[in-house]
Amino acid sequence: MIRIGMLTSGGDCQALNAAMRGVAKTLFNSKEEVEIYGFLNGYQGLIHGRFRLLTYGDFSGILTKGGTFLGSSRTPFKTIEVIEEDGIDKVAAMKQTYYKLQLDCLVILGGNGTHKTANLLSEQGLNVVTLPKTIDNDLWGTDMTFGFQSAVDIATDCIDMIHTTAASHGRIFIVEIMGHKVGWLPRTSS
Repeated sequence: MIRIGMLTSGGDCQALNAAMRGVAKTLFNSKEEVEIYGFLNGYQGLIHGRFRLLTYGDFSGILTKGGTFLGSSRTPFKTIEVIEEDGIDKVAAMKQTYYKLQLDCLVILGGNGTHKTANLLSEQGLNVVTLPKTIDNDLWGTDMTFGFQSAVDIATDCIDMIHTTAASHGRIFIVEIMGHKVGWLPRTSS
């Protein structure tokens, strides 16, 4: 029996459900017996033990749906090792949930902050596989993340539509596009 934990963290993007579906269907179609536990609302689910056992059917009909059916939240890396006022040690709690469920691996989908926490968990001895989804395309070692491509597609469509409106009214519009500390998204969309 292989036991996998899965979570999405940080902002959502178009292809999260499709990426989780690809991982899950591959696991379910393997020769091994598999249990996949979905942690609700990202690292918060792993910290507080909020999860559900996912079935093959949970991954049907989600291929074209945006967002993430598991939910997401932001758990900033800079506070991950800070003990909360309620006494919760987030790193210890995540490890406890991992070992309680006897997981063989955590599959984590997220951006750069999510990957920093995933790396910390890996350094703590947990088996972790990550899928980079940052729309900023700013993770070292990746050529293009799936979140980046979906953001480029949406930004390009919006710019194309607003261009015709600007031309119809003889105006110039300024469009601001996300990009965090890098300019890949604005450069690719323009």
